[in-house]
Amino acid sequence: MLRIPGFDLARAYAIFGMFIVNFNFSFGNLADDSPAGNFLNIFVGNSTSVFIILAGMGVSFMTSRKAYAEGEKKRLRSVVLKRSWFLLALGLLLYSWWPGDILHFYGGYMHVAALILFVPKRYYILSAVNVIIVYHMLLLLIPIDTGWNFYTFEYPDFWTLSGFLRNTLYNGWNSIFPWIAYFFVGMWLGRLNWNDQRIRKNIFLTGLICFVVFEVFRLIVEQGSFSPFMKDYVLSEYFPPYPTYLIITTSYALMVITICTFIAEKFSGSRLIGWLATTGRMTLSNYIIHITLGMILFAWLSGKHYSGLLEDETPTPPMHIMGFAFAFFCLCVAFNVLWNKRFKHGPIESLMRKISG
Repeated sequence: MLRIPGFDLARAYAIFGMFIVNFNFSFGNLADDSPAGNFLNIFVGNSTSVFIILAGMGVSFMTSRKAYAEGEKKRLRSVVLKRSWFLLALGLLLYSWWPGDILHFYGGYMHVAALILFVPKRYYILSAVNVIIVYHMLLLLIPIDTGWNFYTFEYPDFWTLSGFLRNTLYNGWNSIFPWIAYFFVGMWLGRLNWNDQRIRKNIFLTGLICFVVFEVFRLIVEQGSFSPFMKDYVLSEYFPPYPTYLIITTSYALMVITICTFIAEKFSGSRLIGWLATTGRMTLSNYIIHITLGMILFAWLSGKHYSGLLEDETPTPPMHIMGFAFAFFCLCVAFNVLWNKRFKHGPIESLMRKISG
């Protein structure tokens, strides 16, 4: 399997962004429009898109050879399916503690991906487009707020069959439709030759151009005389994720991933880059650590009650959240480096590999 340190560096960036987003959700104020509050909100969605695209790339790298025997295809598909079930089960176990869990959605992405592992790479982009089309069809059939209590951000019927399917497939935080589109883009990227500098440059320029064009488009719509529907559709952010948002966050991810590959190569001998790459290889463990130990520690230090839901006490100032997220990230880096001295994979990663093969 292809191992490029820059991808691990990008994963480290993504997990740091998730620390900020999730600590802010549980203890901060999402509506804080101060410069510090706006800075924290930059990571909302952007970190997730990097994470999901890299996950898709990882699955694609597992099957990147040009030819496989049928037995090899069956074995690799089985590995992906077992990992999808592991992530689904782990995410559902965590859900009562952390309702914003993304792991069970990851399990869904990987389960679907297992069905199209060995198709030509152009079908990954077609699949991403079709997913967005299906999502819009669902929007016409089911109100996007079905099942939600947006005062508390609870989903009361999650544990019913209809509620679970609706949340997982359509209107959960990172539901399969349309978020798996990122995963498919990642699978397509994973089939490219990342050792070719020209390809990396083109990926970066594509991300940069799309990002600028669609941000300018948003600015025009925001300041122009457009209908409320048009403004809501174009300016929508994390929820619901409409095409403009999906394109901008995908473009952002393309830039981040290519920049990280450049930095990792440029400073390949740097100890810090090595530490961060190690952290990126243990993102699953770090995710579990931050929504368990991290939340408990933050609640204790701030004298608050952790509920897993939107902050219902006096919000913690954004600079305090940023400071804690950075400090906790540094603790995770230290733990990851020490763990890596004795073990090849992180604790949760090792468990998943033992189960899936």
